[in-house]
Amino acid sequence: MKWLLVATIVGATTCGELLQTYGMKRHGEIHDFRPGPLGRAFGRVARNPFVAASVLFMAVSFFAFLALLKVADLSFAVPATAATYVLETVLARFLLKERVGRRRWAGALLVACGVPLIAL
Repeated sequence: MKWLLVATIVGATTCGELLQTYGMKRHGEIHDFRPGPLGRAFGRVARNPFVAASVLFMAVSFFAFLALLKVADLSFAVPATAATYVLETVLARFLLKERVGRRRWAGALLVACGVPLIAL
């Protein structure tokens, strides 16, 4: 059961963060921080379907994490779900076409090596 919850958390978090990134990149940068324009920008972001979907995925991840904490120790849950960092780095490179330098690949590799060590 706990590994199913870990997989749910990793999948939902990864989808949520990728959708959030894609949605915000489509929206563009916010330049005007006065109350009126800022409120309109928030309204546009809230209606962005990618951002809205990301909120749903992150909610699934949150509630799955709560369920995981019922059946597993925190010292297991947090390292096991750190696999999201590896998956997000790979998908950011290939789906979002982001530049990922050597240091980030090295960091993702260290996390990938560390997750099984701590989670088992």
